[in-house]
Amino acid sequence: MVKHIAVLGAIVLGLFCSRLALSEETSGRLETVPVERSELQETLVLDGVIEAVQQSTVSAQTSGKVQRLPFDVDDSVVAGDLIVQLESSEQSSRVSQAQGGRDEARAAFADAQQQFTRIEAVQKRGLVSRQELDQARNNLAAAKARLERAEAAVAEAREQLSYTRILAPYGGILTERHVEIGESVSPGQPLLSGLSLEQLRVVVDLPQQYAELARRERQSQVTLADGRVLETGEMTFYPYANPATHTFRLRMRLSEPNGSLFPGMLVKVGVPVATREVLWIPVSSLVRRSELRAVFVMDDQGRPRLRQVRTGAQQGGRLEILAGLSEGEQVVIHPVGLVGTDRLNLPAAGVSGERLDGEAVN
Repeated sequence: MVKHIAVLGAIVLGLFCSRLALSEETSGRLETVPVERSELQETLVLDGVIEAVQQSTVSAQTSGKVQRLPFDVDDSVVAGDLIVQLESSEQSSRVSQAQGGRDEARAAFADAQQQFTRIEAVQKRGLVSRQELDQARNNLAAAKARLERAEAAVAEAREQLSYTRILAPYGGILTERHVEIGESVSPGQPLLSGLSLEQLRVVVDLPQQYAELARRERQSQVTLADGRVLETGEMTFYPYANPATHTFRLRMRLSEPNGSLFPGMLVKVGVPVATREVLWIPVSSLVRRSELRAVFVMDDQGRPRLRQVRTGAQQGGRLEILAGLSEGEQVVIHPVGLVGTDRLNLPAAGVSGERLDGEAVN
């Protein structure tokens, strides 16, 4: 079948060439460019995923009953916003109790200090023994220690009270709610999950055979579905492979989230893998008819002749030629005027080409 198609293509080309020889006057008005040779950087294109740098789950640090949930899933919060309020009567009572113990310890410390001052003054006149002075000094030290312990208890009680007000650690959106109003929680129980949209990054899994080259070159291009290229920052290569897929993960910080990017979005990540010399022609030079790919080449008499070519990758407005042309040959840039719809059944305007994967490009 392939041989028959090749023979048919040759016959069609022969017919085209015999019917499409133009006059010298028409050929003189054609715009041509030479076939050029330059480097092509082959790029491996992979699917990457955008994820948030800051994403976390807030857990309870004290026990209590959920009293308020000011925000719901998908709501935006600012750093420091109250996101969960627990019932705090027990923690408030502990604070009051700790403050009472601290006041008592302060009074005992003041009394011990006064006793020590008096005994020290009397002992200098020789009216009390050295033993009584030492005892007063020890009582003062013990009272001071009790005061310090009471003050620490107040600080701890206040800390426990502050745990009943859970604040947003950073600005972002809430992605999941793990509790409901009226539910009792204990320390370590998840409450809310969220993430920040201000700092995003792209993660992609590199095949093992390209991982070492990517580490050495440290070059990549992240592209959205609309063709927009994203600016990326530092690249981080994971020092281990996924045992299931045998791929190495690459992580890149995005420098311009700009509000249009969201975690979970797919992007294309291009990683250079090789460089080679290729022949290029403008994409607009290509003539396509069914499975036929051809260009008009100027012959020795300055007349355009249709020649079949095999195409490869497209880069910008250029098309790679794998076979059919030589460096320096002149090709017609816009051959649509040469090819009438009555001859090749081509569209009246526009020229199609193909990428390396065989898909049509406009």
